[in-house]
Amino acid sequence: MAACLSVSALAACGTDQDGAAATGAPSAGAAETAPATAKPKQEISISVYDRGEVNTSEGNYENNRWTKWINENGPATVKWVPVPRNEAQTKLNTLIASGGAPDLIWEYDRNYIAQLANQGAIQPIDQYIEKYSTTFKNYLKENPELKPYLMVNGKMYAFSSVRGQEAVANAGMWIRQDWLDKLGLKAPTTTEEFLEVARKFKTEDPDGNGKADTVPIVFNANGPTVMRNLFASHWGQWYLEDGKLEFGRISDRYMDSMDFQKQLYDQGLLDQEYITDKNAQRATQLWTTGKAGIFMGSWDMENIFKDLKKNLPDAKMTALEPFTTKYGKNGLLQSAIPNIVVAFNSKMKEEKIEAAVKFLDWMLDSGWKPLKYGEENVHYKMVNGVPQTIDADKYRKEAYYAREYAVVSQYGLKPEWFSVMAASDAVSQEYAKEKANSLTVAMKNKFRRDIPYSPDLPELSQLIATFNPIAEQIEAKVVTGGAAMSAKAGMEEARKEWNRLGGENVNKLVNEWYQQNKDQLK
Repeated sequence: MAACLSVSALAACGTDQDGAAATGAPSAGAAETAPATAKPKQEISISVYDRGEVNTSEGNYENNRWTKWINENGPATVKWVPVPRNEAQTKLNTLIASGGAPDLIWEYDRNYIAQLANQGAIQPIDQYIEKYSTTFKNYLKENPELKPYLMVNGKMYAFSSVRGQEAVANAGMWIRQDWLDKLGLKAPTTTEEFLEVARKFKTEDPDGNGKADTVPIVFNANGPTVMRNLFASHWGQWYLEDGKLEFGRISDRYMDSMDFQKQLYDQGLLDQEYITDKNAQRATQLWTTGKAGIFMGSWDMENIFKDLKKNLPDAKMTALEPFTTKYGKNGLLQSAIPNIVVAFNSKMKEEKIEAAVKFLDWMLDSGWKPLKYGEENVHYKMVNGVPQTIDADKYRKEAYYAREYAVVSQYGLKPEWFSVMAASDAVSQEYAKEKANSLTVAMKNKFRRDIPYSPDLPELSQLIATFNPIAEQIEAKVVTGGAAMSAKAGMEEARKEWNRLGGENVNKLVNEWYQQNKDQLK
């Protein structure tokens, strides 16, 4: 889930399906009913992820209270075609090959949709949007940054909607504010200040136990990525340099990010076991027991916050804004803005296409709301304009799975909502304020993304699959190897491996692709 909310939140992360018995389908008033039409509703079919979350008392993914509600209130009758979440593309490929694919096929992976377009499995829809759409057509005008993600070879192949900011935010940094206060320090704003704060967290006994046992910096899986993005060098992205695309992992900025990480490691400022701490158990333990001062990880860390407060009630954990490097101030990792990308089967005739466009318009306009929130006064109530879950267990059982059907939506959380959503106890309310601040900080600075998506070239995919494990080993040697390998030597080795595996040819193909497609990438 993009955002895991607390007990009183809109949606609770997890797969616990126990709760109250089903109470029947939502009332027609749960959202605006589609206008009556003179002719019968057209039937369309749509893929849906099967995450195994539908309780048997609710039915199944094809038939439940929400599929019935959609068919009663929407402008089309929908047949849902479940595909296993972890095997979605394989299942969809099988359905396409057999001629049994649904009318609307969707994925989060834009490159997969581009592959289907190039294979002729889906069709361009520009003319149909112009002819039949109202809501989505206006939505695109209001969100023009979405359009490049929907284009393939100069034509529009899909519907989509913009992720909420809580889903775009992908990483965060946290710092012990009480440690800063105790040592008379301010939150670091530059590379030099960050190093100085980390050194004092190591040497000046910020936990006050008289022992040199604190670890300035710990990571979860996001940590190294956070470090790289401070230098605007994401390992998997392509960057424009002097009009040409350069792969992030072989850039000078990436080399500098390795050098900075090496400094932290060599000076004992970074947990010395972070590479082997694959699931961040050690990092979490160090943080929640009050032995670490800076956590590079996720913007939303509710459980870690609460465990820290349980162990140390006076601890103060707050979000840390990215600090300035030699490359300026760069934003923390942010996901691409499209949510689900919905494409049209190439076998669809215009009558069905019209029905599908109007259905997606309805879903984007109002149909998504009950599918995200549940039924008003049953699953949620409005409190100061904020939808607040009434009973988390009931919501989880009867409404949580319905989010899968909202293939386009205008769902998004606002930082000021969190205190209303949170439980009323003091710790939950304290975290709600910190969570709101963390989301604001995570979105405050622009994340560098020079092109909206990577080239969908098979040669590139094959190269990266082989190169990345090698590059990871080189990076580990640079950071943890002491004097054995400098960042410069590591980068020279990485570039050598890149070229050995065909990197020069891929660079050429990628830049040819860019020249051919740059107009639709804007």
